[in-house]
Amino acid sequence: MSLRPAPLDIAPVRAFLQGLQTGLVRDLEAIDGAAKFVGEELALPGGGMSRPRVLQGGERLEKAAVQFTHSVGASLPPAATERNPHLAGRPFQATAVSVIVHPLTPYAPTAHMNLRFFLVDTGDASTKGSHWHFGGGFDLTPCYPFLADVCHWHRVARNAAGEHYEAMKQACDEYFYLPHRGETRGVGGLFFDDWREGGFEASFALAKAIGNAFADAYLPILRRRLDTPWGEREERWQLIRRGRYAEFNLALDRGTRYGLQSGRRVESVLASLPPRAAWVHDHRPEEGSPEAALMGFLAARDWLGSEGPD
Repeated sequence: MSLRPAPLDIAPVRAFLQGLQTGLVRDLEAIDGAAKFVGEELALPGGGMSRPRVLQGGERLEKAAVQFTHSVGASLPPAATERNPHLAGRPFQATAVSVIVHPLTPYAPTAHMNLRFFLVDTGDASTKGSHWHFGGGFDLTPCYPFLADVCHWHRVARNAAGEHYEAMKQACDEYFYLPHRGETRGVGGLFFDDWREGGFEASFALAKAIGNAFADAYLPILRRRLDTPWGEREERWQLIRRGRYAEFNLALDRGTRYGLQSGRRVESVLASLPPRAAWVHDHRPEEGSPEAALMGFLAARDWLGSEGPD
């Protein structure tokens, strides 16, 4: 008689993501030096839990959010099944951490990271009754780019993703793209979805490597640029570029759609939005200006073949 394998346990993934949240909250509070993250622990329907953490109005960080969620649902939302239509309407669990940092100075880039894990009850004995996959990645969005920063970001990304770097970089460039603007949201990084390669243990190890690499990729850049002085011109450009960021998150991002469709708190779903943004009619940066230089960075490019000084 053959024994049916035990169902996959989501607990180790959940514990890793909770630990990642705790560490990033600590690191970002230390960098700001004044403001603290505030938050609460919220019970979700079906036995899930949300632990949002948000920092606002800091001396160096205008806004940062590090959010942990464990969702349990009777029907997988449509935004989570666009690539897996056979899973539509199935019972599921999902656990995720999502990070966004909007620094005060326009010279320090915005950074985003997300890691997620889905476990879906397929009701199919041939798949041991469940489907699972990982997803996530991280990406960088500067207003005033420095080549050294971008190359550092991609070196750390390559070290974390290993042989998968090129594919994940390309996926990031393609996903974080604003077709109505004809530009990428930033300078890219890593993006992966529906990831099962090598089985659960190998996939989990890769997700952990990427999650742990985020601080190594971003915090040195943040520390290097936080004290750069700026004026009204730089702030105006920052707000215009933040408008592009908001456009992507509200019009194009699957994560935003999933959050709204799954009934999560609106404050948590929209926590990634910048606290301030601007839309200036037909704005075009002056040719040859530092602002115009950004536009040359907003396209897919081999950054590791571009290494050099600022």
